[in-house]
Amino acid sequence: MKSIFRTALPWAVIVGVALAASVVRYGFVEPPHIAHACEVQTGPWWCATRNLVVQGFLSYGYGYAAVLAALLAVFWRHAFAAVLAVCLGVIALQLYCYEGGALALLVGTLRLVRVQSGGSRFSGDPAAAGR
Repeated sequence: MKSIFRTALPWAVIVGVALAASVVRYGFVEPPHIAHACEVQTGPWWCATRNLVVQGFLSYGYGYAAVLAALLAVFWRHAFAAVLAVCLGVIALQLYCYEGGALALLVGTLRLVRVQSGGSRFSGDPAAAGR
């Protein structure tokens, strides 16, 4: 049972981060009434946080962070690096940094699957692999 939990935990974290990124995008960034409230100089207290989130995707910061995490996952073959790459990739995808987010999501997912499988190579007959 411990093995199943250990295998499923990173994927559950990734799903949780994806849900949180969706809530930030659709509940905090995109709604017009929230954007209009933050246009006023004396907006609500949370407008500074919203503006930081918006500046993050306008400057492509989430995409750059996701690509750096993907590079980390490639060179540091550890589950933490892979989960970090996937999570930052999902955040970047949700927050409008598609290219970097897609790359990090792909690289991180492939690395996580490889780490969880034990890093085993093809175990069949090498002569049969070329057929």
